[in-house]
Amino acid sequence: MHDSKCYHCGDSCDRQSISFDEKLFCCTGCKTVYEIFASNDLSHYYEIQAAAGSTPKLIKGKYDFLDNAEIIEKLTEFNDGSIQIINLYIPNIHCSSCIWILENLNKLNPHVTNSQVDFPKKMIRITYRLDEFSLKNLVLLLANIGYEPYISLDDFEGKKKGIDRSLIYKLGVAGFAFGNVMFLSFPDYFDLGSSAATGGEFWLNKYQQIFRWLMFIFSLPVVFYAGWDYFVSAYKGLRAKLLNIDVPIALGILVLFLRSTFEIAFHLGSGFFDSLTGLVFFLLLGKFFQQRTYSFLSFERDYKSYFPIAITRLNADGKEETVPVQKIEKGDRILIRNEEMIPVDGTLVYGNAQIDYSFVSGESEPVSKEDGELIFAGGKQLNGVIEMIALKSVSQSYLTQLWGNSIFKTDKATSFQNLTDSIGKRFTISVLSIAFVATTFWLFYDPSKAMNVFTAVLIIACPCAVALASPFTLGNMLRIFGKKKFYIKNTQTIEQLAKIDTAIFDKTGTITTTKKSTAHYEGMPLTAEEESILKNTIRASNHPLSRSLYDLLKEQNIITLDEYEEHIGKGLESSKDSINMKIGSANFVGKAKTKDQLDTSIYISSNNTYKGRYVFQNQYREGVSSVFSQMSETLSLAILSGDNEGEKERLEGLLPKLTPLYFNQKPETKLNFIKTLQEQGKKVLMVGDGLNDAGALAQSEVGIAISENINVFSPACDAILDASKFQQLYSYIIASKKAVRIIKMSFILSLLYNCVGLYFAITGQLEPVIAAILMPLSSISIVIFTTIMTNLIGRKLQ
Repeated sequence: MHDSKCYHCGDSCDRQSISFDEKLFCCTGCKTVYEIFASNDLSHYYEIQAAAGSTPKLIKGKYDFLDNAEIIEKLTEFNDGSIQIINLYIPNIHCSSCIWILENLNKLNPHVTNSQVDFPKKMIRITYRLDEFSLKNLVLLLANIGYEPYISLDDFEGKKKGIDRSLIYKLGVAGFAFGNVMFLSFPDYFDLGSSAATGGEFWLNKYQQIFRWLMFIFSLPVVFYAGWDYFVSAYKGLRAKLLNIDVPIALGILVLFLRSTFEIAFHLGSGFFDSLTGLVFFLLLGKFFQQRTYSFLSFERDYKSYFPIAITRLNADGKEETVPVQKIEKGDRILIRNEEMIPVDGTLVYGNAQIDYSFVSGESEPVSKEDGELIFAGGKQLNGVIEMIALKSVSQSYLTQLWGNSIFKTDKATSFQNLTDSIGKRFTISVLSIAFVATTFWLFYDPSKAMNVFTAVLIIACPCAVALASPFTLGNMLRIFGKKKFYIKNTQTIEQLAKIDTAIFDKTGTITTTKKSTAHYEGMPLTAEEESILKNTIRASNHPLSRSLYDLLKEQNIITLDEYEEHIGKGLESSKDSINMKIGSANFVGKAKTKDQLDTSIYISSNNTYKGRYVFQNQYREGVSSVFSQMSETLSLAILSGDNEGEKERLEGLLPKLTPLYFNQKPETKLNFIKTLQEQGKKVLMVGDGLNDAGALAQSEVGIAISENINVFSPACDAILDASKFQQLYSYIIASKKAVRIIKMSFILSLLYNCVGLYFAITGQLEPVIAAILMPLSSISIVIFTTIMTNLIGRKLQ
């Protein structure tokens, strides 16, 4: 009977086959999935990888518990009644076809708006609308196409997950077998039982074949249990038409096993069972130490590297207190200003909430919330000031996940990733070619060495060290920068930072500080009502000058404004009862500016009548001059300020000569300026306050927001720098360049290892067992090298 394979999953159709659309399927489930894909224009799934699917299981009634609102609340990450977001673990994710189909769920069901796969963790984050659709419907949809999620409430109740000890068990089996095979091989090592005619030991000669078959028996669990994962990985790679690193390893194990079995079966020798069991044992031992090393050098962002952003907490007496985001606890009353991000789930208790959840769900339509309603972390307040009660402490991992959400920015593969991938694709082909050529040579020259050469070449050559160099170097730098209060979105940003040749700075709130600001009032006196409206209007704004003026004005009762609107780059507008106030630039309030008024001011008008202005004395950050002096040696610099030219002479004295200074720059002008530089081939760093510069920060190769007692958490920026570390900015850029050099050095070391190792393997000077020891050692040595070098860089940072 000919072997026929299921078109969807690749299983045999010999027992039962269903023919549909000139294709064979092993069951109705596979046929149904094919129909779903074909009818929704998703048959490209089979072109990415043939027979990539898995057979759907019958699960009627299994997920009825997902109708329970309490359980849904526990499982979902976001749930505002119209949109839900959930993270699901999908055990069946195994190849590029899986990723493709799961990230195109919206074609299968229009209620799904976004789906994003985390391939290494086998997780999928799905955003879906709730009109005539539910979590249960979503799970059934996934199950019906062969991607049934694994849902355990233990994960959401904080119970400790069980430790996967399968590698330890396999290591134990391989070690036990290796020791016994070595013991049974002693007669061959010392030539004690090779021939009765030459006076070998009688009992060794008599039972020699039994010893050899015992070695064969000990090798069976090693090959078919301990080393089985290598065969599975190699098979999956070949099925996907990819030659992964496990292909030569699996081939080496298989050849050793078959050759050794052939030798003892036909009494030609004792085979290579000692090399075989030793090879698997040391490969697994290397994998075990790699896992332990990786977990020890975990780059998960811990409590030491919280976002350097500040939140305004309201104390019991009503006083406002600025605290770091990680200090927020359950029950705290938090003030959220206009355009500020909500840092934690909570209950709205004051103010008119218009919340933009595009940061979370991709839906840009603002959602209105009233007192007592739930509001979720990641939303942005758009309509004045609100107050909320935190329902939990801040989740750092959740904020990090939102920051890196692909809804906003799809990170392109970096040059190191491209280099690693290209090496990986060509590496296995090269190794297999070298192995076959070298073995062919030795078969003619010295057949006794051919098997050792073939296996040693397959085992010794390993691109793992190349693959590890970039993630470990950049991952460790990410952690080090976090501890220094320089919080970077991802490792790609470090690589981009190392390439920059131009740095653009905003002025207000970036190179100036609001902490030591002083201001005096010029103009007509404000009435008590106007003073109250002024204080409550700027209370809702996060602009550096608004925050400074708010701190300088005397205490006022908190009132609810009738209207509030912030015009980015211009000013604020509010009304209460019969009074309408404008606060901002001279043009915004309708005041014609005279030549002698070139200073930093906030202008005020009431009911379209100009009242006066608050004039500020700008305080520049400590070390501004030295920072710019250092940076000018290797980078092109410029200042883009939305302010007027009042500070021009002072800035010219602080900054290196001929530094371009541009004033009266609107947000869109800044963005276009950066675009022009990029068109000239420049790699641009933009440093701003994160509020008025969002467009410019997003456009630049690297956008850094300076944080000084403000909530600047935004998807636009690639990094957040604590204002106290401004003087260290250039040293962080230099550290990024050094990190890239470490990766290049690691690549060279890995290349040298492979060249030297292959030389000894090809010339027959390397036993397969020694190759198995050296292979994982190369990876571990690269990890240790990159970690030590990056830690040395970290020690020099302040």
